[in-house]
Amino acid sequence: MAVPLFVSSFWLRIATEVLMWAGLAQSWNIIGGYTGYLSFGHGAFFGIGAYTTAILMVHAGWPFWPTLPVGAVLSVLCAATIGIPTLRLRGAYFAIATWAFGEAVRQVATVLEITGGAFGMQLPPFLNLPFFYEAILIATILTYLLAYLLLERSMFGYKLRAIRENEIAAETAGVDTVVTKIEAFALSAIPAAIFGGLYAYLITYIHPDSVLGPAITDLMVVMVLFGGVGTLWGPLVGATAIQLVNRLLWFLRGESTLYLVYAGVAICLVVLFMPDGLMGLVERRRVLFRPRENLKALLRQFKL
Repeated sequence: MAVPLFVSSFWLRIATEVLMWAGLAQSWNIIGGYTGYLSFGHGAFFGIGAYTTAILMVHAGWPFWPTLPVGAVLSVLCAATIGIPTLRLRGAYFAIATWAFGEAVRQVATVLEITGGAFGMQLPPFLNLPFFYEAILIATILTYLLAYLLLERSMFGYKLRAIRENEIAAETAGVDTVVTKIEAFALSAIPAAIFGGLYAYLITYIHPDSVLGPAITDLMVVMVLFGGVGTLWGPLVGATAIQLVNRLLWFLRGESTLYLVYAGVAICLVVLFMPDGLMGLVERRRVLFRPRENLKALLRQFKL
């Protein structure tokens, strides 16, 4: 909370962006990492949250804070609407359906008059970067706390991991896989919508390509893969690393897209040599440097 007192506005802006992407990556990780269902339209929930905040503030005169839960509820309804028919399927069908859903939302936002169409929307300016840093920090902390309680310390998380590892076996064990997957998909939409509303108010101008473009989902996926799929802290590690590289390249070379090339190369290396991401590498090194525990496990295996 005290960070704005000790850093410049430049670094505060970067810290705010890192926190936002860490929260977004964790929202995708709920359905893509813990459940094992790849969502290629997750950025649609981010855009729904952004446009809900913009429309309610501009056209209805609402204050900022009440717009966030409205955007979250709309995203949950959309997730359930898409998830009920598609999450009964397996494999690539869900991924294709979510991609089509994301593109459909972007096209609708481009033609509707209430969204500003292709011209976008201008929100009331509020130039208070410390406010947005603290708001996004709180949202990110709550997102990770929610993930920890529901995915790491509850039966719901065990059900999701069971579906990811072997869905047929999970069904045999009594897990209602369809309902559980829909719940996970709806849950993953809530943080994305909230961060979308915060982002819209932060930048004060939104456009279908800026809040509904495919690059938003792509970045979520890349960050989770780089940090560690299905882990609590992997999205935070991946978001921090990739966003810092992005801003460093922009600062040094004025590049805004070159980091995607480096990120692509990094992901290829991760898939080939570290399939569990950076967090998986840390875990293996931690286990490697526990020789006494490893020896005891070996003795127990051979009953010595």
